[in-house]
Amino acid sequence: MSHCIIPPLKEDLRISFEFFPPTGPKSETRLWQTLANLAPLNPDFVSVTYGAGGATQDRTFDTVKRIHDDLGIPAASHLTIVGATKTEINQLLLEYRAAGIKHILALRGDPPAGQGRFQPHPDGFENSIELIEHIRAMGGFEISVAAYPETHPRAESAQADIDFLKRKMDAGATRAITQFFFDSDTYLRFRDKAVAAGVSIPIIPGILPVTNYQRVAGFAKACGASIPGWFHSIFDGLDKNPKLRELVAVTVASELTLQLKNEGVTDFHIYTLNKWESTEAICNVLGVPQISGRRAA
Repeated sequence: MSHCIIPPLKEDLRISFEFFPPTGPKSETRLWQTLANLAPLNPDFVSVTYGAGGATQDRTFDTVKRIHDDLGIPAASHLTIVGATKTEINQLLLEYRAAGIKHILALRGDPPAGQGRFQPHPDGFENSIELIEHIRAMGGFEISVAAYPETHPRAESAQADIDFLKRKMDAGATRAITQFFFDSDTYLRFRDKAVAAGVSIPIIPGILPVTNYQRVAGFAKACGASIPGWFHSIFDGLDKNPKLRELVAVTVASELTLQLKNEGVTDFHIYTLNKWESTEAICNVLGVPQISGRRAA
């Protein structure tokens, strides 16, 4: 790399991480090892995903609460409207508030596999804007939302998607976190267009280290994210060589975050896939300072 890497002051850089709830004993052990290793990086917050149709609702709640109670890290829960009534969502929000969870990532959510297009529950919210308005009316929550640098697959147009983000802000959203992307210009162009459209909340870039190329290719196809041609070249065959793949993944993701940092970006949200090694390495390259704390064995 040609960059001169100067560790920033702590207050100049904020990071956050995404995790998914464990599916069994082995993945639970891995998750808490990852959290223990990343906690010294002092994240601004961490978020926990929510399965299609609320499939992981209980596990998401338990994971968020344990992060909040045991680790003292500000935790945010993803919350979707798929397959849920307004009453069910309201009750869950009351439980989160009672547990001290004050941050919700409000999403429409993907329909369960095989269902096709999204269909709102007859007694539920029509879209994410109605959910955001409801959360704001309840009070006591910080509300984050999703943003799509390459346009949501179901949006009528790129401009319509940006206008919808503006509506989410007007409804009460205080932060937007982007879908992952692999070219800094993709984010910068989107950010500039969003600002020009009146979006004034922070738009945090979502960074995804390529820990498994085939899996990432599947993610990208599902959400409409493009993969540059050079990506195919450098990752071709590396799924058979995990150690080399991780080195390349860290290099690529670090280069992306440094390009954004040089353009004035100070907040980054890393999709960890419940693995700490690449995430910790990227943060080290960025110059994220560590605080003293317990690390996993």
